[in-house]
Amino acid sequence: MKKEQPLYDMLISYGRTDMYPFHMPGHKRQPLSFPNPYTADISEIDGFDNLHHAEGILKEAQERAAAVYGSKRCYYLVNGSTCGLLAAICAAAGRGDKVLVARGSHKAVYHALAIQGLNAEYLYPVITGNDLQGQVTPEQVEDALKEHPDIRAVIITSPTYEGIISDIAGIAECAHAHDVPLIVDEAHGAHLGFGGGFPENAVRLGADAVIMSLHKTLPSFTQTALLHLTSDRIAPERIERYLGIFETSSPSYLFMAGMDACVRMVEKDGERLFADYRKRLDAFYQKTADLKYLHIMKREDLTPEEAYGWDDSKLVIFAKRLGKTNITNVKCGVESSMCAGAGTMLHERLLHDYHLQMEMVSADYVLGMTSIMDTDEGFARLSAALHEIDLELAGGIEAVSTPCEQGFTAQMYRSNPREMQIYQAMELPYQEVSFAEAGGEMSADYVYLYPPGIPLIVPGEVITSEFLERIRECIRYGLRVEGQANLSEERIKIVYF
Repeated sequence: MKKEQPLYDMLISYGRTDMYPFHMPGHKRQPLSFPNPYTADISEIDGFDNLHHAEGILKEAQERAAAVYGSKRCYYLVNGSTCGLLAAICAAAGRGDKVLVARGSHKAVYHALAIQGLNAEYLYPVITGNDLQGQVTPEQVEDALKEHPDIRAVIITSPTYEGIISDIAGIAECAHAHDVPLIVDEAHGAHLGFGGGFPENAVRLGADAVIMSLHKTLPSFTQTALLHLTSDRIAPERIERYLGIFETSSPSYLFMAGMDACVRMVEKDGERLFADYRKRLDAFYQKTADLKYLHIMKREDLTPEEAYGWDDSKLVIFAKRLGKTNITNVKCGVESSMCAGAGTMLHERLLHDYHLQMEMVSADYVLGMTSIMDTDEGFARLSAALHEIDLELAGGIEAVSTPCEQGFTAQMYRSNPREMQIYQAMELPYQEVSFAEAGGEMSADYVYLYPPGIPLIVPGEVITSEFLERIRECIRYGLRVEGQANLSEERIKIVYF
């Protein structure tokens, strides 16, 4: 029988191990100065302001964040970027309105569509040559706005999980020419715009509302984020109304103190911290440039058509040669004879043999997240591990003549036939059925790989036999496929009426 262990004890034990975090949160478990949480955990008592009616110290903290990032207004979010996305989208468009949405958006965007009863037109990002979801272009946005002049808001994700950046300035110009606000999910870009060779942030590039997670890429507690407004195209009063709905009425003062400390750190020491960070990143890329069977993505791997920009703080590590061949005789805890399952192999090796926890695993790559808090020792450990695995792979691959017909991402995120909008489908009765019964029916549920939490199908779209086979493929690869039903047992929810 497995011995029960309190979560607190598990966290303490884990913190004492040598497991290195190439994942969020961006503080990387570094012991920053902070009081014992129990001595400082308070509610809205005298002298400490109220987040939902900030007039004192919290108002000053949010104004400081706005000044650091360059926005007109900034709102603290203690329910993560999810809370900010829900508020911004609902504030920008009323029930029954039409919005333009990048299909590679996080599930929170789709939840806002459902809650507010919005009609979505989708922008499908280009698939890159190395099989990632790429940028959305200004040309795509312009064409869609001309075709649908009743669109009330444009919603873009930039950077993507893998760091691909769209032309936010160009998209903002298109949107504003049609008198439409641009909302940017910049959850993965709170570190942008502070030097170190990183691209500019969406706040300074003309987006009207920008939502960013401090905790993803900067030293801040999990669940902390910011919502910036740069114009009045989305009324601040509506933003505040919806924040009152979606954000807890009991915000954590510990979280908010951590956010203020994070912003102050960037404000005071950002130039030095990001310069040191750049040196570490550049050194890592140089040391791993000689890998033969593994490949760490570089800017030159992406064409201008695929990506306007790229954030190289994201370590996208491909099993370069394995993505097109069967894997045999590889020292690994995962047996594989699949055309594109090398990401799982690489993730397992790094985790179990080298105690390196990555952020995400896909079919043929793993993703590592870095921040200003990463250490020389952490980068050195990853570099050494990748070189060892690369050397082993040199003697453990049998090339075969059956290449993958299409990349994994291109297959997983292809469009599905749509019969109705998300909110319409979610108002109808549903039932759970087997995959064998689901073909041709309408989905009543979201199905997504997590992370990154981008839906493969949404309510109102048709479940095709090809889609069901794609889910089986994800399960075979050992990826986390989530929905309300037990997908691993081939169960799914359909609209039933």
